[in-house]
Amino acid sequence: MTTSRETRDYQAADAAHHIHAFVDQKALNDEGPRVMVRGDRLHLWDNDGRRYLDGMSGLWCTNLGYGRKDLNAAASRQLEQLPYYNMFFHTTHPQVIELSELLFSLLPGHYSHAIYTNSGSEANEVLIRTVRRYWQVLGKPEKKIMIGRWNGYHGSTLAATALGGMKFMHEMGGMIPDIAHIDEPYFFAHEGNLTTAEFGLRAAQQLEAKILELGADKVAGFIAEPFQGAGGMIFPPESYWPEIQRICRKYDVLLCADEVIGGFGRTGEWFAHEYFGFEPDTLSIAKGLTSGYIPMGGLILSKKMADVLVEQGGVFAHGLTYSGHPVAAAVAIANLKALRDEGVVTRVKDDIGPYLQQCLREVFGNHPLVGDIQGTGMVAALQLAEDKATRKRFANENDIAWRCRTIGFEEGVIIRSTLGRMIMAPALIASREEIDELVGKTLKAVDRTAQEYGRL
Repeated sequence: MTTSRETRDYQAADAAHHIHAFVDQKALNDEGPRVMVRGDRLHLWDNDGRRYLDGMSGLWCTNLGYGRKDLNAAASRQLEQLPYYNMFFHTTHPQVIELSELLFSLLPGHYSHAIYTNSGSEANEVLIRTVRRYWQVLGKPEKKIMIGRWNGYHGSTLAATALGGMKFMHEMGGMIPDIAHIDEPYFFAHEGNLTTAEFGLRAAQQLEAKILELGADKVAGFIAEPFQGAGGMIFPPESYWPEIQRICRKYDVLLCADEVIGGFGRTGEWFAHEYFGFEPDTLSIAKGLTSGYIPMGGLILSKKMADVLVEQGGVFAHGLTYSGHPVAAAVAIANLKALRDEGVVTRVKDDIGPYLQQCLREVFGNHPLVGDIQGTGMVAALQLAEDKATRKRFANENDIAWRCRTIGFEEGVIIRSTLGRMIMAPALIASREEIDELVGKTLKAVDRTAQEYGRL
């Protein structure tokens, strides 16, 4: 499919007006971005008619794939009826009420309240203020420090960047006071002879050491993704999360899960914290809430927190113009009903998720460029390594992974590179044939990369 404008015209206009995310803009202008014009299920087409299998669900968000008529119709109906109203002025509207009723029917029973936002970044901005307000109301205003993880990712706004552990983002002015970090639970990268279980405990116990260093009376909360996303799709050992939860409960520190990537079926459970078996006090959500069809996010609060804020907190000095936007809420309702009523999450757990994981392990288990394979459900990572047995990573792993990602585009598959890991997170509605295409084209990209670097 082509449009009326030539690709080079689009690229010139793009270069004239845009600064893209996480790229050297000058280099991108020289290269020219791909101009995507159409999507259907797991496939995208660019302006020149080239077809790609989207192995990343856009940015971890199009859980139902592209071209869903029910989601489009929900937006259209709502635009005709009530295109916008706010949650200021002592008002509300049916769509946001019905969304919350549906959402909390899918969540574990200890959650009760939502603060809606436009994105995951905003949800994590709201998180910091909400957690600090909770402790203020309880008479502990000195509890304000938030602890995150190095290489974690919680968004691109100022406070969300500070919560995250991407140092190159901090260097761009992304730090605020009262934020601390501990290491990520990246087993493949650790040096030593610990078992995965021993390593998981040691990584978790860094949190206890950090709380004691800072003072438990000053630490408000710990935030982390159940599995890391942008930081390399790091799956923690099974011993990790139970120990993290024990430590948070022991020192009266709120446990905050960033479910922006893991939520809404990605792991085969509705939320990734359910897969890992822990119980957070807050959940940050976005992306899969609407399958990316329209921006929406939110902060989910436990009944424990909400009761304090509602019954004792007085005025909650926070508001967003588009919080609970009626069109976004209508799309979210249609999306969640589809995930529930079509059995999508159950199928990820019992069928298509295990199929993806099995295929990856069969195809890449002995590949000379792959040192480890992690994942569950519809999310996975291939760890590129110089030596699998000793967990030796390539000194230039970023370059190798980026090259693999670039070759992937040439082969017609979109996968992501982060550090030395190739990441994939296809739409949850993928067929086995689409999984075969994803794995087959990824193999071509990995094989070509291995040949270029003398590994095959």
